[in-house]
Amino acid sequence: MTRRVLLAGATGTIGRAVAAELVARGDEVLALVRGEPEALAERLPGCTLRRAELTDAASVRAALRGERADAIVSCVASRTGVPEDAWAVDHRANQGLLACAEEVGATCFVLLSAICVQKPQLAFQHAKLAFEAELQAHGIDYAIVRPTAFFKSISGQIARVREGKPFFLFGDGTDIACKPISDADLARYVVDSLGDPARHGKILPIGGPGPALTPRDQGMILFELTGREPRFRRVPRGIFRAALTLLVPLGRLSPGLAAKAELARIGRYYASESMLVWDAERKRYDADATPETGTETLRDYYARVLADDLPDERGAHAIL
Repeated sequence: MTRRVLLAGATGTIGRAVAAELVARGDEVLALVRGEPEALAERLPGCTLRRAELTDAASVRAALRGERADAIVSCVASRTGVPEDAWAVDHRANQGLLACAEEVGATCFVLLSAICVQKPQLAFQHAKLAFEAELQAHGIDYAIVRPTAFFKSISGQIARVREGKPFFLFGDGTDIACKPISDADLARYVVDSLGDPARHGKILPIGGPGPALTPRDQGMILFELTGREPRFRRVPRGIFRAALTLLVPLGRLSPGLAAKAELARIGRYYASESMLVWDAERKRYDADATPETGTETLRDYYARVLADDLPDERGAHAIL
């Protein structure tokens, strides 16, 4: 049967992949977008686009026009992670979608969250967890997908290596790791979770095909693909502590500097924590316990970017 799926966050890289996967399977996709639908139609072929401000439940209701949807998929995520943005998008926008679920007749809600919420220290992590709890308590069938690192988030040094520059590492680059996942593989997992009752009512950590890769491993892949002699340069994680020592007190006087302090906290977190399943009992990350899906490896992606000279898509998520 053809499903009608209400999709939020469709203009992001993962959202576009989810939209394409739904359309490829014959589902009808109603995508809520912030920009003009006519300008975005080419990026989301086969979808019906409606303009809505997701942080405003009334705007969402107006965009839906009283129409029905069988399910909701949310790929929304704050662009910066600073507190105001995080609570508006990761929490309030999702609240608005959930509030509309009964009105549109949706019986399932699939949420794209993040694996890093296991050890919450940052505003966006607390915002995501707050909505996860509300979704679990709501009564609707749900699946909460917590992916590990996206390919794009660890692609920022491709150009550096290609130009013969050293690969930057925080510390020695071997004490954190992830199982990076492609947009297409994650999209298939999200859409599968929509139609698989065995995944409903569950939190689903997921990575791409293993093994887990450290930042040093990522650098070595790039050196091998470019034929460059491996050259690494260590960056002390203390730079984040130094930045926070300066920014935190100044942030009490300036909202702009407070936002910069949060960005420094985000940078420190990703430079220090693995994107793998956290074993709370053993107090360690566990690569073996981190599920895998898909077929595309990080090496495949790096090779494709190098061959096609694809652009850096990280935007506000860039660290290096």
